[in-house]
Amino acid sequence: MKSVLCPGTFDPITLGHEDIIRRTAKIFDKVYVAVLENIDKKTVFTAEERIALAKKIFEDEPKIEVITSKGLLVDIAKNLGVCAIVKGVRDATDFSYEQKLFLINDSLMPGLETLIIPSFGDQTFISSTAVRDIGKYGGDLSKYVNAKIIDTVSAKLKG
Repeated sequence: MKSVLCPGTFDPITLGHEDIIRRTAKIFDKVYVAVLENIDKKTVFTAEERIALAKKIFEDEPKIEVITSKGLLVDIAKNLGVCAIVKGVRDATDFSYEQKLFLINDSLMPGLETLIIPSFGDQTFISSTAVRDIGKYGGDLSKYVNAKIIDTVSAKLKG
């Protein structure tokens, strides 16, 4: 069974994230969505809230499991026994950033692959930051987050 890891902060999880994860699940037997804490980022949603949002979106997807973990990504990957890390990229800036992370991860765990999946054109502008900004001012989030979580995300961001 081939399993992969889709890590991210997901503050909050967007339709862009969801698309990458669902496309990944079409290729692999098991997709672990790792909701991570980044000590360099101040999140709006707590780790528990971000996990709950992701679980709600993928509740009917047996191939997709939402997890959380702390520590180095390579340690998480090793503990799960995944064959690769999957990352979505929107543009050249994302690609450059992910390439650097791949090189770091490869130096820590040689052989752990990183697979890059490009976003579709209509999703390249979607980011968690944009969702937070739009939601903070009461804007319509229906083009950016899953309908299952839109009320929860909107309420939190307006609050």
